[in-house]
Parts: sequence; structure tokens; C-alpha cells
Amino acid sequence: MDLNQIRSVVTLLSLACFGAIVWWAYQRARNFDEAAALPFADEQPGSQGASNE
Repeated sequence: MDLNQIRSVVTLLSLACFGAIVWWAYQRARNFDEAAALPFADEQPGSQGASNE
């Protein structure tokens, strides 16, 4: 196997991994609504953050 064949195999494997990730993300069973709302969630009671008291 020469270097160009190895590069071709790595490119094809990368494309297959990318396709698998896209397929996984767009399945109907996935529900990212809760994760999308996390930045807008209120902080937990009693959490002070990074205060140095």
C-alpha cells in the first residue's frame, strides 16, 4: 500500500463517520429540546457560582 491509497482509505472512513453522525443527529427519536433550553434555565437554589467569600 502506498501513501495515496492510505490517504484514500482515511478519507473514505472519515466520510463514513461524518455520515453516521449526521444520520444519528437527524433521527426522529432524538429530542434535543431539553438540551437546547439549558442555557435559559434558572440556576439551582443555593448555588453561588465562583464567589470567593
